[in-house]
Amino acid sequence: MRAEPPAWAPAAALLEEAADLLVLHRDFGAALERCEAGCDSLGPGPGPEPEPEPGAEVKCSLCVVGIQALAEMNRWREVLSWVLQYYHEPEHLPPKVLELCILLYSKVGEPQVMLEVGSSWLRAQANQRLPELGPLLELYLARVLLPLGRFEGAEQLVRGCAALDGQRQLQLLSTVLESRSRWAPRQETRSPAEEQQDPAAETALGGLSLSSLCSLFCSLVSTLRSMSDHFYLLPYKKMLLATFLLYLVVVRLDPASPTSLPFIYKLVQLFRQAWAAVLSPIHRPPIRD
Repeated sequence: MRAEPPAWAPAAALLEEAADLLVLHRDFGAALERCEAGCDSLGPGPGPEPEPEPGAEVKCSLCVVGIQALAEMNRWREVLSWVLQYYHEPEHLPPKVLELCILLYSKVGEPQVMLEVGSSWLRAQANQRLPELGPLLELYLARVLLPLGRFEGAEQLVRGCAALDGQRQLQLLSTVLESRSRWAPRQETRSPAEEQQDPAAETALGGLSLSSLCSLFCSLVSTLRSMSDHFYLLPYKKMLLATFLLYLVVVRLDPASPTSLPFIYKLVQLFRQAWAAVLSPIHRPPIRD
């Protein structure tokens, strides 16, 4: 007897449709609508206890696709309020979503938007044991606090973060001190060339993003394995690949740049060709067009 579909299956189907609309058809408005419908189908946001997997992972992936769609439509100002309508409180945001928001608002020159949200998330007791705490704190320092000259707040966060060992704390405090010493002269003699992003910071960001990317990939693979009994319900491999590639584009490329789409489109096309070559028509799981 066939098992009943899990409660999050409709949201996962909408996630697949949203990814296709965003990547293949470049219909950003329709992709955003699918993301909103998927999040709504999962019910209200999390309360004191975290949402059970894999529904929470599907919801997080829907928000990742939605952020990309909003950025492509130049509606980046709506991103934070859009994700908070599904998570309600800043401290409930998934680490991946918080990271994307910090990166996006930093790239568009509005890091102050993330001041309170980032601080609330990093200070929340429920987030203190998360493995993403340390990397997110470092990203928050580099992209929000230090560019805005919030040196005292940066020092307090570094000293109060249990996820950082003593050596790393000293390194970050030294970075804060160096930024403070350069702040006043830079503000007085700032030139257009200095407005550009520091290549060293971009390199460090690339390493952090790759780490988060691997974390996302591993968590989705774990979800796929745990739901192997329901594999026939949805094309999970396609959903997994689409979410993986979308996150790669959002983090490693400019989320507001349409030039990222041809790259990911080619990868999806290559995946489909490989899928058709490896699996015979008899055993091939269905892939919707």
